[in-house]
Amino acid sequence: MNNNFPNLLIAGTGAMACMFSAGFAAIGVEVTHLGTWDEGLEALQRRGVCIVEPTGIERSYQVRITRDPQTCLGTRLALVLVKSWQTERVAHQLINCLHPQGLVLTLQNGLGNDTVLADALGPERVAFGVTTTGATLLAPGRVKPVGDGTIMLGNHPRLRPLKDLMQMAGFRIETVLDTTSLLWGKLVINSAINPLTALLKVYNGELLERPEARDLMAQITLETAAVAKRRAITLPYENPVKVVEGVAQRTAKNCSSMLSDILRGRPTEIDAINGAVVHLGEEVGIPTPINRILWQLVRALERSSTAVEVNMNSMVVPIC
Repeated sequence: MNNNFPNLLIAGTGAMACMFSAGFAAIGVEVTHLGTWDEGLEALQRRGVCIVEPTGIERSYQVRITRDPQTCLGTRLALVLVKSWQTERVAHQLINCLHPQGLVLTLQNGLGNDTVLADALGPERVAFGVTTTGATLLAPGRVKPVGDGTIMLGNHPRLRPLKDLMQMAGFRIETVLDTTSLLWGKLVINSAINPLTALLKVYNGELLERPEARDLMAQITLETAAVAKRRAITLPYENPVKVVEGVAQRTAKNCSSMLSDILRGRPTEIDAINGAVVHLGEEVGIPTPINRILWQLVRALERSSTAVEVNMNSMVVPIC
């Protein structure tokens, strides 16, 4: 490890957490994963993070793992990549280990994660960003990056060291002044792609190949964008349908996080995505019938899901 780099704590052991972990470990950063998923932690401890390149070549990077935040006292930099329903737990864990001058960056999906973290840690110790980078968890600790995305970060006085590390690790970074626009820009994308892939059990790109699914994806996009417009939020792009379809195309072979959760029989982030759109639409008088139906359908699916592999036209979706 390079002693010139600060240590980094990553909350989470899923696909995105492992992808970022590998990027940092590859340049010599000492990375510690804080998590609760036994299989993920055990895999990371046994063989490190394994990245499967598009060429099929696999590379492994050693990381530290812990279930106890007391082992991470004095943490200066932390990256939160857990599901939205886990954010409150992680926030209280970080209270115990984050340095008074430390910083937490959330790149999570959904609304409200930064608020939960800021309420627990103080806004001066929480930064916000979004990423269009994708990753599929092939097995615990084994990840296949999908798509060449961007990490868009808000402005924060303590963010420079982590931003520098990300750039050195090869991640593409943009700074955006309007973080609310940033958040809603990602919400529009997630609200359209994630629930449809979970319900249809398909990779992102197949939504473009099915005319009915593509049309429905566009309707959801416009519905969520209408809520943003009524709330006086300017999206970070002019044509939301074009952007959503572009993301689906760039991440065509990606198993979305919501589909991954359904296949593993775990809770999804549907409440923080489509559920949030419904509630926020109600506040400003914008009807969101499609978001509501998707919200209810995914919630119903959660209750009946089991972690099984699903065969789609001789193609198997991994349990990720």
